[in-house]
Amino acid sequence: MPQSLRLAAAGDIALAAGDRLCIVPEPAPEYGVCLLAAERLPRLPVGTRLSPATGGPDLCVVAVKDRPGRGDAPAARVLLAEALADGVLPGGTSAYHAAKTGLALAWITLSDKGSQGLRADAAGPAIAETCAAALPLCLSLGHIIPDEPRDLAALLTDLALTQGFDLVITTGGTGLSPRDTTPEATLRVIEKRLPGFEAAMLAASLAKTRHAMLSRAVAGTLGQAIIVNVPGSPKAVRETLAAILPAIPHGLDKLRGDPADCAQA
Repeated sequence: MPQSLRLAAAGDIALAAGDRLCIVPEPAPEYGVCLLAAERLPRLPVGTRLSPATGGPDLCVVAVKDRPGRGDAPAARVLLAEALADGVLPGGTSAYHAAKTGLALAWITLSDKGSQGLRADAAGPAIAETCAAALPLCLSLGHIIPDEPRDLAALLTDLALTQGFDLVITTGGTGLSPRDTTPEATLRVIEKRLPGFEAAMLAASLAKTRHAMLSRAVAGTLGQAIIVNVPGSPKAVRETLAAILPAIPHGLDKLRGDPADCAQA
């Protein structure tokens, strides 16, 4: 739902597309270039677009961070925003229109070697490309982490509940190797399992190879996000996602309380 908020800058802020700045609830020099919330900072998910009424480049919220309390200052949320174009945000207090259009995607590659820079990641970018071709994305960000179930469970929880991503897709770690623990980590955090997604992905993979029956990929929901495991090869990524992406928008609508009859959707 669109919101309005007022943000203050200590002086003019010149930005190039892709530059990032923090939006903080109180002065925080340690965060570098900042906008200060002139009123209570609303809870905004990643992918929210901030449009200044007084001119200047639009910003996109790309991360939500927790700021520890210190002294009399309580703990608070800090937003990291990215400039979508070149321009200057004027100093002083300005009104910003905040709205989110489209879906925010996070992808996670599980790879011990990839996380150490010893192997190029092709599967993660394949997720981004396949989803961008099928869904109206407003944000797409990736992560590469080792095959550690606790790390994955923590990251899934952060991306879904703190950051506010709509769709989180993991790649790798779904087979039978000793380090393949992605399904176990995912099952640890999801609230509602999506067996239909799992069946559709398996059927799509079995049409290509009998070895697909060894996959243990799972899918489910956490908060208002859909989480999906896909295999580790770029080819398998595209094949399995093609089977489920058409259902993602309607699934998210239902997850968020859409009362429409599914038969009429």
